[in-house]
Amino acid sequence: MSVIDEAVGIRSGEELDAAAVKEFFQDQIEGLEGEPKITQFPGGASNLTYQITFGDQDYILRRPPFGKIAKSAHDMLREANIMQALKPVYPYVPEILATCDDHAVLGCDFYVMEKLTGIIPRQNMPKELELSETQTRELCLSVIDKLIELHSVKVTGTPLERLGKGEGYVERQISGWSDRYVKSKTPDATDFESVMEWLKTNMPKDLGQVLIHNDFRFDNVVLNPENPNEVIGVLDWEMATIGDPLMDLGNSLAYWVQADDEPQFQMMRRQPTHIKGMLTRSEVVDYYLQKNRAQFG
Repeated sequence: MSVIDEAVGIRSGEELDAAAVKEFFQDQIEGLEGEPKITQFPGGASNLTYQITFGDQDYILRRPPFGKIAKSAHDMLREANIMQALKPVYPYVPEILATCDDHAVLGCDFYVMEKLTGIIPRQNMPKELELSETQTRELCLSVIDKLIELHSVKVTGTPLERLGKGEGYVERQISGWSDRYVKSKTPDATDFESVMEWLKTNMPKDLGQVLIHNDFRFDNVVLNPENPNEVIGVLDWEMATIGDPLMDLGNSLAYWVQADDEPQFQMMRRQPTHIKGMLTRSEVVDYYLQKNRAQFG
């Protein structure tokens, strides 16, 4: 069995119009012949990811979920534009090959990008991938290094600069998400008033304004199958923006379930941060700050 992340069958209700896919791809990419084979990746809790295969050529199509969605959510063209602007200075971004805003094609905006063939560490590492404790630590550091490298990307004077809304990112996040929770809370949900008050009281000032991923996790990176310690890709740029780097780090650590966490946290684990060799959350913070000492003081 291969350790490479592979597409499988399409989930019921999420099928694509094969004829429309064929026409669009052959119009946008020169030299494609025959009928496309369409499969779907099982991961992802937001946008849908498909593999489109013509002969021996594989491509990735990303589209929003089916059904009614919030007006500002799942902006596929925004994600594609971010990736296009970031690719020249952050090589781990897949190349965008085509975008489409014509809903007559698939009923939504979507984009096509190159396929990065590799290993995606999901809830558990592939059973066939046997890494020593030392190799696991090297992999962990390599993933964190990609977040650090992202935060050092220069955005001033580039199209990425337009993503920012200026100082006050931390305050906007805390007040915004608190307000959204209050407005959407159902009678059976906890009010979390003490949590929201604590966040408001302990809210720090912005440390800086950098490009942040906002969903940086192990299952959003692609590893080289020939050298699993090497990150060859970073995926899912839907929520990327200009903001505070420590908010990005903190968001990543919210998913970081380590080996000695309580059982209820282990039940929510969605990445292999519990295995021997992985850094603890405290060690991640120390490593991040040590590597960024010159930037953040």
